[in-house]
Amino acid sequence: MTTLSIDNVTLTFGGLNALSDVSMIIEPGLITSIIGPNGAGKTSILNCISGFYHPTAGEIRYGDRRLTHASPHQVTKLGIARAFQNLELFSGLSVLDNLMLARHTNLKYNFLQAMIYVGKASRLEAENRAYVEGVIDFMELEPYRNSTVGNLAYGIQKRVEVARALTLDPQLLLLDEPMAGMNIEEKEDVVRFIMDIIKERNTTIILVEHDLGVVMDISDYIHVLDFGEVIGSGTPEEVAANEKVIEAYIGED
Repeated sequence: MTTLSIDNVTLTFGGLNALSDVSMIIEPGLITSIIGPNGAGKTSILNCISGFYHPTAGEIRYGDRRLTHASPHQVTKLGIARAFQNLELFSGLSVLDNLMLARHTNLKYNFLQAMIYVGKASRLEAENRAYVEGVIDFMELEPYRNSTVGNLAYGIQKRVEVARALTLDPQLLLLDEPMAGMNIEEKEDVVRFIMDIIKERNTTIILVEHDLGVVMDISDYIHVLDFGEVIGSGTPEEVAANEKVIEAYIGED
């Protein structure tokens, strides 16, 4: 398992710093949460890790691999996947088709093999279909496997979004507000799936989430951002007692 290192990362847009000298260590096998008020830079740091943004300064490393200027495709090939806050699904396709499309990077055969569709192409299609079916079962999506995604309840669509990321068999999973807009029962389901991903799939998780109750309950470690800067890091107990963190959330007396 691999450690993610974020060293003095700064991200600038038109002279405005979205991130300023942000440093974090993401230890393997843990749930590390990144929290902070709206506009604190939480999604920006995920965008830098996943290759959607490239830092203006600083460095991001995943083990011995440098991610600072990597493309999203290169990041994915290293075993890093992301579930987005805003659903990145094909609403007109079925759950199964969405997951099979996400798995396409594992279909390594050439055009001729695809046309003939025997041997390697047929075998890889079967292997990837079996893997996707396993993810469907793991995420308890069997009742919806052939349903059009756009017709599903919002909570189920969010579950499909996490499943889409899992089809890439990630070592590191980035979850950007997976419980946004959910009721209590739906949040409990997502928490259960997150814990199962850690235990059964041996996956490291970075969680961005606004529900502080959930964050404090399930996180091993927490980093707190405010105005693009890290103002506190530690265990849930340490963060809850941090005066800068308390001030950022509830203001000064």
